[in-house]
Amino acid sequence: MSAEPSAVAVELNYFIPPADGSKAFNNTTSDPVTGVPATNTKREWRPVEIENLRGHENDVSLDNSGFQFFHHPSKHTSFDGAEKVKAEYYPESIELIKQLTGASRVVIFDHTIRRRRPGETEDTPDKRQPAQSVHVDQTTAASIARVHRHLPASDVPSLLTKRFQIINLWRPIHHAAYDFPLALCDYRSVNPAQDLIPVTLVYPDHEGETFGVKYNPAHKWKYLREMTPEEGLLIKCFDSIQDGSVAVLTPHTAFEDPTTPPDALKRESIELRALVFYD
Repeated sequence: MSAEPSAVAVELNYFIPPADGSKAFNNTTSDPVTGVPATNTKREWRPVEIENLRGHENDVSLDNSGFQFFHHPSKHTSFDGAEKVKAEYYPESIELIKQLTGASRVVIFDHTIRRRRPGETEDTPDKRQPAQSVHVDQTTAASIARVHRHLPASDVPSLLTKRFQIINLWRPIHHAAYDFPLALCDYRSVNPAQDLIPVTLVYPDHEGETFGVKYNPAHKWKYLREMTPEEGLLIKCFDSIQDGSVAVLTPHTAFEDPTTPPDALKRESIELRALVFYD
């Protein structure tokens, strides 16, 4: 076997905000004329080095870097239907998140299964591909809106007075993820005021908001090569503690790893998105 690479040199797809200073937006549905979703933003590929943390997984954590690796085989292994995933995988994942974070309450509000299919252009809920764009899933406003949307109205005021987070739980399914792994940007290398640009997501019935991430040569990127289905990753998308004492969020993206073996199976993965509350 060849030695694990300590790092890989790649290009990542960064965000460029509107040149005229207007609020950035992305439509989630295709324009009937052009066939592609409308947007006023652009993207650019920029060279980066991504450190392989294999053997050094414990160098990062949710609070210091914004993401955390774990080894915990899932009882549910089929991932062949949304209702079965909700009935079997959600409950065990809620307990795992509590165990890893010390949280008192965890509410999973959705999940996405991604299967890379070269040449497949359709990107629908049942045909999701790895997402090759540096981003953060939610802004502060969008995170608070999620609490209102997914929790009983009577619980919301007290929940918002305490610490809460949005955390994604990501893991490969069926086989190791050599192909198109996830890259995570260490929060300690992020300049939130300069690097993060709010982007309105326009849905048919509501609006959401994510962060586009501008290129910054100071960014320090990490990944864990050849993650197995017995391993997983917690990605912090939001933390209500924003006093500088902990990581608030994690820019992330899928990328093409040049060390992927030519016979590697195409990436299949699942990510859960959870509201995480503390007493």
